Amino acid sequence: MDKAVILARGLGTRMQKPDDSAELTKEQNAVAKTGVKAMIPIDRPFLDYVISALADAGYRRMCLVIGPEHDVVRNYYEALNCRRVSIEFVIQTEPLGTSDAVAAAEQFAAGDDFLVINSDNYYPLQALKDLHELDGPGLAAFAGERRSANDRETSLRDNIPPERIEKFAIVQTDNDGYLTQIIEKPSPDVIASVPKPIYVSMNCWRFDSAIFTACRSISPSARGELELPDAVQYAIDNLGRRFRVVQMRAPVLDLSSREDIKAVAAALADVEVSL
Repeated sequence: MDKAVILARGLGTRMQKPDDSAELTKEQNAVAKTGVKAMIPIDRPFLDYVISALADAGYRRMCLVIGPEHDVVRNYYEALNCRRVSIEFVIQTEPLGTSDAVAAAEQFAAGDDFLVINSDNYYPLQALKDLHELDGPGLAAFAGERRSANDRETSLRDNIPPERIEKFAIVQTDNDGYLTQIIEKPSPDVIASVPKPIYVSMNCWRFDSAIFTACRSISPSARGELELPDAVQYAIDNLGRRFRVVQMRAPVLDLSSREDIKAVAAALADVEVSL
């Protein structure tokens, strides 16, 4: 399994919002205005770090799901002379949701298993490796908080504000470690009722070809979008698919808004990129 689909179609509305408190370079501010988070310069585009980590984990074929207006992404990667990876593109014509974005990559997948990740997240290498080594569909789920104040292991809370974590999808599993339910935008009551520690989805999946049937079978959510968690739930409930949950107690770098850029740049300062 050497294919990875990177969702880079988002509008980046949070990134476009002005923030006078964010300490950005002139170049970072210019890209932030466009909302193309993947291209935020941290010495080089943020997406370079993401792709380099995928290559470190054994993925060789990359598919960037972009919009028809994202020439800056296509032009940059078409001009690169990559040694470790090949990069292809598919167009999601309208931003109809994450499920629709994944469906756009069906021809690229060509019946093979493949990874799906966000273009504005930098995932721990172990999560990418663990999904690579599975023998079927799976999800990397990340601990939303530490077990205790003295816990030396890291969690999402180490680099993502708690109020943002509470908006992520909660992952529930059975006794064998397989996904039973993914709860998108959980209410405070639901969060309080879920056994601790809470694990959440950061959109880091391994899929087989059944996901495309699921993507075509769901209806828009209350937000009017075709949501990937709904497609996964359909695959579980109607297609008999089982998703192994790989639990991770490690941080994910989240580049959602301008206030994130400085911290993400610091975290990546010593990371070498090799494409």
